[in-house]
Amino acid sequence: MKRRPSFFNDLQPGLFDDIDLSEEAERIARRRRQVSRLGDGDNTMLFMGLGSGSSGNCSYLGDSDGGFLIDTGVDAGMVVDVLRRNAVDMAMVKGILVTHDHTDHIRSIYSLVREHRHIGIYCTPRCLQGILRRHNVSRRFKDYHRPIYKEIPFTIGNFTVTAFDVSHDGTDNVGFFIERGPSGHAFAIATDLGVVTDRVEYYMRKANHIVIESNYDADMLLHGTYPEYLKHRIMNVRGHLDNADTARFIARIYTPQLAHVFLCHLSADNNTPEIAVRTMLDALRDGPGLTAVGDGSERPEVRDLPLQVMALPRFEPTPMFVLRKPEN
Repeated sequence: MKRRPSFFNDLQPGLFDDIDLSEEAERIARRRRQVSRLGDGDNTMLFMGLGSGSSGNCSYLGDSDGGFLIDTGVDAGMVVDVLRRNAVDMAMVKGILVTHDHTDHIRSIYSLVREHRHIGIYCTPRCLQGILRRHNVSRRFKDYHRPIYKEIPFTIGNFTVTAFDVSHDGTDNVGFFIERGPSGHAFAIATDLGVVTDRVEYYMRKANHIVIESNYDADMLLHGTYPEYLKHRIMNVRGHLDNADTARFIARIYTPQLAHVFLCHLSADNNTPEIAVRTMLDALRDGPGLTAVGDGSERPEVRDLPLQVMALPRFEPTPMFVLRKPEN
């Protein structure tokens, strides 16, 4: 079997080429140098949002050795291209973790694993049955299934993952608590949930980095154009979290060990990133008394603040965030 050359080889200058790399090659080379410097000893994670909301959800979590996707509800080609431009070849993607069986979380999952057959699909058996029942996917989908079970840790790459129950109207919905390294560096994600349960709080309290739903502003939803049945579905305990509930929860569990809060699954009709973030900042100021919070950017005046809060964009990928465990 022929070895396939790295995608980056095409960007390397030949012996008689101009030694100036193209702008794309130079950026990828810088990114690879940054990733290679992380090392296992640094206990560092890499996180990127690739889409968030009812239009499609997908994110990447990894380290210098590779990582995995969490949900794949966005265009498969975009995922491959964006990861490639951030020095993550698909050979480094070891699996796809699935939170539940709604279309906006699994739309491109089969096309990805069909093209990259080393990738496993990590979901509960009931979630798998929900996908097969709800969606027109090949029965060969099952060939890629790696069964997982709530509250039973499993490993993928350098990470230990525990699925935990969340309250939503999909099939066997889960969030994920993810640890890397012996120091307990931890990441937690819950994308769709109608209420914060004890198990959600248990895992979120242990996390240094949190991705959590902040779906709607209650006033916008109540006074908006959605039919009453849809408003009820969104607001019930198996629906979605509103900005105020999410903000109060994060303010209640905040400790200096929390470094990042990524707000996800914002409604396009009943929310804005500005409203969601402002609601969170107000709660952090009124609760634990935090007045200086960063926005996840590289602006010098905010990038070194101990807590960063930002809303994940609906369509555009985020930068690749380098996540470190706070030392305090």
